Amino acid sequence: MLMHQGIGLDRFNTLTRGRAVHALFECCANVTWAARLADARPFPDRDALLALADVEVLALSQPDLDRALDAIVHGPPAERTVGELARITRDRIDTMLGPSDGFPEYRT
Repeated sequence: MLMHQGIGLDRFNTLTRGRAVHALFECCANVTWAARLADARPFPDRDALLALADVEVLALSQPDLDRALDAIVHGPPAERTVGELARITRDRIDTMLGPSDGFPEYRT
């Protein structure tokens, strides 16, 4: 379960850098990946965030990929590939963002 759920893209874009890195770290378990995405804010839409997330997952070294998979996959994954990590990461980002404008408690 992610700590940050349903925050919406607008709220995510306004988080402090540290909070954004923390929220993203929950999605991929890689600090460098999370920092690169946090530093690229604000994102105009969910698709832009997901596209950059994919690009940055593809840039992970094999040791970083293995560590990320070890951290976020509970039980044996179907496959230990960058594609599997990208799929899991996208699902987790969707959970983090929730509905298009976030859950009511996060709206400002």
